[in-house]
Amino acid sequence: MKGWITGAVKKITLEAVYEIIDERTKEIKKDVEEIRHRQEEDFRYINQKIDSQTNQVRQEINEVRQEIGQLNQRIDTVIGLLVDISKQKSA
Repeated sequence: MKGWITGAVKKITLEAVYEIIDERTKEIKKDVEEIRHRQEEDFRYINQKIDSQTNQVRQEINEVRQEIGQLNQRIDTVIGLLVDISKQKSA
């Protein structure tokens, strides 16, 4: 009888331990899933910021290129005028 009671107590104790482990495992899995979800959102946000800043840098580079193009045209005009002035003086 004592052996049966000991076995029953061990079985009940093991079942309680397994139940606690199962509950804790579910909690941990839920926490891990929440962390994964937050990471995905963070990565999405970071990627959007990177894309936004990359586009902004590209736009600024294009603006600088346009300004350089305008400066080149002005320099060409000034050089043309200087050549004309030089030709007029030598003629």
